[in-house]
Order: sequence, then C-alpha cells, then structure tokens
Amino acid sequence: MSDTDLRSGAEFSYPLPHAGPDARFTESLVTSVAAVLVGCGYPRVDASADRAALESALGAFLYNTLEKRI
Repeated sequence: MSDTDLRSGAEFSYPLPHAGPDARFTESLVTSVAAVLVGCGYPRVDASADRAALESALGAFLYNTLEKRI
C-alpha cells in the first residue's frame, strides 16, 4: 500500500506547516521520544549521530512546508 493509498480520502494532522522556529521542538522532546523508544524495547540513543538522526526524523514527521503537503 502506497503513501497515497493511505492518505486518499483520509484526514491527517501531520506534517504541520512550518515557517520557522517552533518553541515546542526542544532537546527535551527529542529526549522524551528516545525514552519512549527504549521503553518499547529499542536500543538506547546514545551516539550523537543517532540522536541527530532521531531529531531529523522527528522534524521531518512533524513539519513540512505547505508546498510539500500531500
């Protein structure tokens, strides 16, 4: 099933339109998401490269420009 199939006819909340800094996107948010992953049995996010990748993935999920919205 493609991304288009999943979204056709369905309303969605994410990604959010993003025009600049968002005070809610903090180190604490990334740390909390990392803790949830560990709680679900995934490995700890200890390496700085892993933390940067998590932050990037979280940002990509949460935000998008209006031009890129499906």
